Amino acid sequence: MKTLDRLAMPVRVFIVFSTLAGGFVRAADEQLSVDEIVNRTNRTAYYQGRDGSAKVLMTITDSQGRTRTREFAILRRDDPAPDGKDDDSHCGNQKFYVYFSRPADVNKMVFMVHKNVDREDERYLYLPALDLVKRIAATEKRTSFVGSDFLYEDVSGRNINDDTHELVETSQNYYVLKNTPKDPASVEFSHFKMWIHKTSFIPVKGEYYDKNGDKYREYSAEKVETVDGFTTVTKARMSDLKAKSATVIEYSNVKYNVNVPDDVFTERFLRKPPREFLR
Repeated sequence: MKTLDRLAMPVRVFIVFSTLAGGFVRAADEQLSVDEIVNRTNRTAYYQGRDGSAKVLMTITDSQGRTRTREFAILRRDDPAPDGKDDDSHCGNQKFYVYFSRPADVNKMVFMVHKNVDREDERYLYLPALDLVKRIAATEKRTSFVGSDFLYEDVSGRNINDDTHELVETSQNYYVLKNTPKDPASVEFSHFKMWIHKTSFIPVKGEYYDKNGDKYREYSAEKVETVDGFTTVTKARMSDLKAKSATVIEYSNVKYNVNVPDDVFTERFLRKPPREFLR
């Protein structure tokens, strides 16, 4: 397993599709507030480069060791930050486009997200067999993403304003954050912890706890590479400890600043995929 700074702890990314992200290089002993840590981590996990693309292989393993795979391509585009500002605390809206190619039962299916900073995200699922565009309600965002151990909300990331953040531990290499939902009734967890690598600001591990305080979900990354100058997680795992299942995602052909047009993220391209960007 490749690790950051040759550390023993496996590297983990806060949300699965943050492979399109890169890392900051900061002094590990720099004194930061909780808000600064959260904002820099959010920037690192989701906002490196103007946009990006990648191929993804998803392998789902159930409690009996049986496996299923999903293959898809993902595109990301960032909107300008509010008021023209572009720093850690002023990240703008984003758009994500996920195009499935294999297996046959998901071929040509598309999942699209308009991630909004100041309101609920908009999520759409195109089902080619029915030629139907389905709007995914906010109440469904924490349900399984195409039968995997990842959730719909994991695709674009959880809004940092939905939680209260607390720095509970600082080690030589990591900040440990406890994140508690402001609206407990809207989620199935009581809180989650993140281990943030202090020099790259990549979240390196995550643990989710249920209403009884028991850990039930865990995320870790297993491979990290530098792509186009950005520190990039290229292999990661999400585990459901109660169901005893796990999903591994592997990224290839990762690219940044590919100039994906804004109109790709519209209903028109749900039915007509932009193949020049999906190769």
